[in-house]
Amino acid sequence: MRGSRALATITAFALAAAALFTLEADTHAMARKPAAKPGAAAAKASVRDVTGVEAALLTVLDDVGAADLGAALDRVDRVIAANPNFRLAHLIKGDLLLARSRPITGLGNLADAPVEPLADLRDEARARVARRLASVPPGGVPSALVKLAPTQHHALVVDTSHSTLYVFENRDGVPTRVADYYITIGRNGVEKAREGDKRTPLGVYHVTSSLPRKALGDFYGAGAYPISYPNEWDRRQGRGGHGIWLHGTPSDTYSRPPRASDGCVVLTNDDLQALARRLQIGTTPVVITDRVEWVAPEVVSARRGELEAALEAWRRDWESLDTERYLRHYAADFRSDGMTLAEWGAQKRAVAAGKTHVKVRLEDTSVFQYPGAQPMALVTFVQDYRSNNLDHVMRKRLYWAHLDGRWQIMQEGAVTLPSAQPRRRR
Repeated sequence: MRGSRALATITAFALAAAALFTLEADTHAMARKPAAKPGAAAAKASVRDVTGVEAALLTVLDDVGAADLGAALDRVDRVIAANPNFRLAHLIKGDLLLARSRPITGLGNLADAPVEPLADLRDEARARVARRLASVPPGGVPSALVKLAPTQHHALVVDTSHSTLYVFENRDGVPTRVADYYITIGRNGVEKAREGDKRTPLGVYHVTSSLPRKALGDFYGAGAYPISYPNEWDRRQGRGGHGIWLHGTPSDTYSRPPRASDGCVVLTNDDLQALARRLQIGTTPVVITDRVEWVAPEVVSARRGELEAALEAWRRDWESLDTERYLRHYAADFRSDGMTLAEWGAQKRAVAAGKTHVKVRLEDTSVFQYPGAQPMALVTFVQDYRSNNLDHVMRKRLYWAHLDGRWQIMQEGAVTLPSAQPRRRR
């Protein structure tokens, strides 16, 4: 094991990275413990590969563990030449140079080094090592990605506990991991609740717009992509704040510590520019969770089947004009635009009284399991509603919870499509 080898090496060079490789050994052991049973096809976890700058930096630590100071210095010099503002690389180089004259016992061995910046760099080093060792079951997919809509070419999954943003490509309905990036989240962690709490929200969102570099200050780097926090569910829970973005870093900073933002998800400028090529404004989903649950595809398929069946029953019962049967799909504490279930039911009964027929067609459906302890899902679709006195096309969001052994609607919200307004028949 790489961590054991580093700990067994008794040179001053190996001691320079002892703290990091102790973490690596511990993390490697944790990676072998299954957090969940994803099924036979995905039971064996593998250490993930890293590429680019991060891979080069971690190879420097491998060289340190092998007591190859020359190779480590040569490699870290190349990293710095390509990324002059990569402060962690500079710190590691300083330790390697210091190791020529005296033994060192950890990362950052200058006695007069500023405490907080040094702690931030150590945290970044630990996060990057942990990212390399994060277990991803072969063939496994995040449980959150139940179903991608045909128009959603990619989906983003942010794992805050592993400082990682995963990118999945929609390949004929199958989410396939194509990239991942080191990220920074809120200084105070996750579960945003109010303005200014410096926390990153957990939930299911989408990219709402693009803010180019020239429209922003240097602090945001290569640009910014706001997401849809707070959504309907956040507002129902009383969560406040706004302005949660995916954005880059200042021109004098390659990367930031794992916890350093005001709540946004921050990438290096290079990574943000690579990610930007895959973003669809108004469409790309962003799932933010405190820990990705990797499961086998058949687990996701079963959950998809459950929710598609619940959605189809809801649609069919709406068309039936049997309002009482339709209302059975809604939970007792349902809310929509401030209405309770009783108020919603009264409105639906009044509307149904004027109908001779209703046809509802659902298209472009996506389904995401919502982060949190309670089984919950966000189902989004384009709804084409036709009746004897009203035609209407809108995008709708239903928040479903698994209560009393079945899926029930907790929240309903709609966004009118710009090109499709209601057409009332005279």
